[in-house]
Amino acid sequence: MSSPGIFPTFFLSGFECSTFEWKDRGRRDLSAELQHYTHADEDYRMLAELGIGVAREGIPWPLVDKGNGEYDFSSIDVFLDAQRRHCILPIWDLCHYGYPDGLDPWSPAFVTRFAAYARAAAAYVAERAHHGPLCFTPVNEPTFWGYMGGEWGWCAPFGKTAEDRRRWTTQLATADIAAVKAIRADHPDARMVHIDPLIWVVPPRDRPDLADEAHRESYEDAYIAWDIISGLKHPELGGSPEVIDILGFNNYSFGQMEYAGGGKPNQPLEPDDDRIRTLCSLIEEAWAKYRRPCIIAETSGLHGGRVNWLNDLMTEALSAVKRGVDLHGTCLFPAVDMTDWNTGEWLHMGLADVEPLPSGALMRKPYLPYVDALHRWQERLKRSTKLDEDPFDTPVDLDDVRDAAERIAATPDANWH
Repeated sequence: MSSPGIFPTFFLSGFECSTFEWKDRGRRDLSAELQHYTHADEDYRMLAELGIGVAREGIPWPLVDKGNGEYDFSSIDVFLDAQRRHCILPIWDLCHYGYPDGLDPWSPAFVTRFAAYARAAAAYVAERAHHGPLCFTPVNEPTFWGYMGGEWGWCAPFGKTAEDRRRWTTQLATADIAAVKAIRADHPDARMVHIDPLIWVVPPRDRPDLADEAHRESYEDAYIAWDIISGLKHPELGGSPEVIDILGFNNYSFGQMEYAGGGKPNQPLEPDDDRIRTLCSLIEEAWAKYRRPCIIAETSGLHGGRVNWLNDLMTEALSAVKRGVDLHGTCLFPAVDMTDWNTGEWLHMGLADVEPLPSGALMRKPYLPYVDALHRWQERLKRSTKLDEDPFDTPVDLDDVRDAAERIAATPDANWH
């Protein structure tokens, strides 16, 4: 007997693909800034050689949607070719923080235009896909985008209030639901991965009077989009458990925070802060609310901390598995390094770092300690460290994951490296 998972490999990865209109730089295409279009074959070959058979990839809505129902998807052909050549299953991000110029984000047209685009994008990749199932993330991180575009003013639509944030998050969730239904009208078996950060917010030590505000961010605001998409709230918008489908939990070190008063980002807790919760408890809490299959959709440490981060992350994830969480994979994100959105400095958080050459090319340089740590975890979970010729013939056996959790006696620990 076995318990087949959703994906062909337990470890996933992905590429930074934001297309936001940034506060002081206008429209950006992070795939171009990473030279991912140019290096697509190399980038996907690296994943295959690491035993990673699934990758989050972006379709840049603001760039392919020409208006009046016309689309030019040719920019993603290099991704499709590389995925086919190296046997990588994509999870397509259809909206990664960006929407077309001239589109009123607050209007009903935003929802209908996104749904039409999503249907067209699904048709395009379905005709060229080398393997199923078709997988999509309609709107990436709608709750986080609600903050950075609706309250902090970092990117379009440049809102500046909590009311703007909640309204924007609701609009994104509404568009997401419409996109899911548009795609499934043609592809009823398509899978959807709905992604947002796992967060924990505490009041400042000297401001216990802010406990209610911190609690609201942790238990209400963090779940606005998922509550709508799952149908727990505003069922008139069409959400349901089938629509939300697969949950994607993003986890970074700055996800546990001290409440800063609203209108600006909260302050990340220091690693030794006794208010930090175990990641296991956050995963279990979020999963229990919706009871849907889940993945860790993004995670990474920085610089030399990537190895310890992965070890801690996997111990917490397997501890959650022991508690009954239906975990289907972990996405080490990004595959290739990304820059700080504000400063442009390389963050050194990928499976491969980027080394700028005098010619302007961005050479990929795998971070070997991180790669070695990945291989150790693949072996513990009885996963291959390199893709074979047909990685899709057998999905991950989740019993192997559960067995590993018991074998290594995974226990949660709030003392993160």
